Amino acid sequence: MHNLLKSYVLVLAIQFTLLPQQVQAQDEGFIYGKVTTEDGDEFVGAIRWGKEEVYWTDMFNAAKMVNDNVDYLSREERDQIRYRGINRGDWENIIERWGGSSWNNSRRSFIHQFSVQFGEIQSISTYRNDEAEVFLKDGTRVDVDGSGYNDVGTKIVIIDSEIGEVELRWSRIKTVEFMSTPKKLDEKFGEPLYGTVNSDIGDFTGYIQWDHDERVSKDVLDGDTYDGDVSIQFGKIKSIANDGSRSDVVLLSGRELTLRGSNDVNYENKGIIVTMEGIGRVDIPWKDFDKVTFSEAKNSGKSYDDFKKPAPLEAKVVTKNGTLDGRIVYDLDEEWDIEVLHGKDDRSEYVIPFRNIKTIRPRGYQRSEVELRNGTKLVLEESQDVSEDNTGLLVYEGSDPMYVPWEDVEEIIFN
Repeated sequence: MHNLLKSYVLVLAIQFTLLPQQVQAQDEGFIYGKVTTEDGDEFVGAIRWGKEEVYWTDMFNAAKMVNDNVDYLSREERDQIRYRGINRGDWENIIERWGGSSWNNSRRSFIHQFSVQFGEIQSISTYRNDEAEVFLKDGTRVDVDGSGYNDVGTKIVIIDSEIGEVELRWSRIKTVEFMSTPKKLDEKFGEPLYGTVNSDIGDFTGYIQWDHDERVSKDVLDGDTYDGDVSIQFGKIKSIANDGSRSDVVLLSGRELTLRGSNDVNYENKGIIVTMEGIGRVDIPWKDFDKVTFSEAKNSGKSYDDFKKPAPLEAKVVTKNGTLDGRIVYDLDEEWDIEVLHGKDDRSEYVIPFRNIKTIRPRGYQRSEVELRNGTKLVLEESQDVSEDNTGLLVYEGSDPMYVPWEDVEEIIFN
């Protein structure tokens, strides 16, 4: 009996030792940092960017203000890119109207989207209502503006450890410094939404964003029933199934509801995003969505410390004229492995960090075959990144790069 009691006490001790570690590990995937205002006030805590992003794996989207890479192109190469698809007669008329000059303000004519996960960013400093300086983890600065994107100029919500939830206007923010999230947050925006999405192109398991907005258990699903309007916390929902212009919802209790009349539950839904380790994210439109079944996440996702400093893109580029090997600039834009590739599989859109990509092989004018390092193979289309609209590559085998038009690329094998 004495030995049995000792064994029981030992088991309890082990359980109480492990339990806090298991619980603490849940919170490291949430965005965390310090926000300093124009008046010098400081707020520290979990951050929600606008009404959306809350995880380190969520995407920060903006527009690059300058593209120095086009300086390495000749005027003829620039013109060929700008007027691709315009027949020769129309092209000559354009040149004539410009007085023989076919190029103007080159850097701003090749501006691209800047997209990285929040975990890749060291800090963000604002200097106008729609402009900001983004500093990566290696100190690299990227000047961005909010043209066409809502992550610059938005409000930021932070749960300050002393005063609670604070909503800060962009015009009042001076800097946002990102920090490692504590293993256990006293207050947070909710628990992760995690589960499996069944769709027309396959099944996907990962962290879920519903209607591009709802990401955590405290967010609500809005809809109408015959008896009245309801708003149900996602933390109470077991599954949601597409029923055309409405949704069939099953709660954890087993209760079943049919909801309609809201973009949360009908064809106006912006899409269901699933974030998956080793792949990236897939955005599934309502037309292709069948059902989501929620389950408990093992943790809240990648921590801030899991994101390493950016590395230059390096690859072997097989062309029609031979093979080049060295640092590359993809689509005259992406230079780091933290940047992302966009492309569609049917109507569903993938966003894939380049560090997850093993090879890219153009297949005709409209699509490319993309193989990931985890073995996943995708055929992607309807994006500048993977079609004839790609502006080509710069390949550095020495100090000066060589320009490779997209139509000359046969395969890109990333180091």
